[in-house]
Order: sequence, then C-alpha cells, then structure tokens
Amino acid sequence: MAKKELNVSALQNGTVIDHIPAQNLFKVINILGLDKVKTMITFGTNLDSKQQGKKGIIKISEYYFKDNDVNKIALVAPQAKLNTIEDYQVTEKKVVEVPDEITGAVRCMNPACVTNHQRITTRFYVTDKQNINLRCHYCEKITDQENLRFIMEE
Repeated sequence: MAKKELNVSALQNGTVIDHIPAQNLFKVINILGLDKVKTMITFGTNLDSKQQGKKGIIKISEYYFKDNDVNKIALVAPQAKLNTIEDYQVTEKKVVEVPDEITGAVRCMNPACVTNHQRITTRFYVTDKQNINLRCHYCEKITDQENLRFIMEE
C-alpha cells in the first residue's frame, strides 16, 4: 500500500515559528493577533519532535515580527525558533530568548497597580526566565506565567 502524505507548500517570503510547545500553539496565535493577518497562514500542532515530544509550527506568508511580538512569543514558547524566509531560502534564524525587561506586552496582575488605572506603558523585569516571573516596575508585584494577560494591539 502506497504511503500518502500531505505536503504543505513552501513559503516564498515570510516567517516560520517552529518548536512551539504543542499545548501553547493557539496561545501564540492569539497573542500575536494572527486571526487578523490577511496573508496565508499554515499551522500544525502535535507534530513529532525529538526535543519536545510534540510541537507546533506556524508559517506566515509575507509577514515579519517586531521585537515586541518576539518578546510575547518568548513568554509562552521560550524554546521557539523564528526563521525568516526570503525567496524560499532561510535568511535568518533566531532563537527566541526571554529578555531581561518586558515593556508594553503584558498587564500587571495587581488590580491596584497604577498601570491598570492610567495610560502608562507597563514595564516588567524578568526575575525568573525559566518559570517566567515578571516583577512590575511600578508596584513590584510578581506576575507569573500562569497569570500573564497580554495587551492586544487594536
């Protein structure tokens, strides 16, 4: 019996986000607002991975991420890899890294924090890159990965 495969077309220009933990794939799609992107998006989840067991992948045609978006990816998929594709070739490979400081990407979990009551850009210091703990610059409350609420751009 012949083996059947479904091939996904190669990306001419755009970005591939690979090595997303399978359980976080839709979280990445949501925090990046990819439902509003007008170009072709292909994604897969629960794909076999030697490193992770199961992984997710997203291919986005004609789309490139800003640093703030890469920081958001790092908070939910710290082992992800971004590949920039131009004319069907990988022109840049970037391992996502959790930065030392996060600005304007997430909300403080402290309801009394000034950032939740005034138009002030949030700012956090990453105190634990492994477990993702963020200390608010303004109220010093720790927001952990479980309580991350991302700021969605309009």
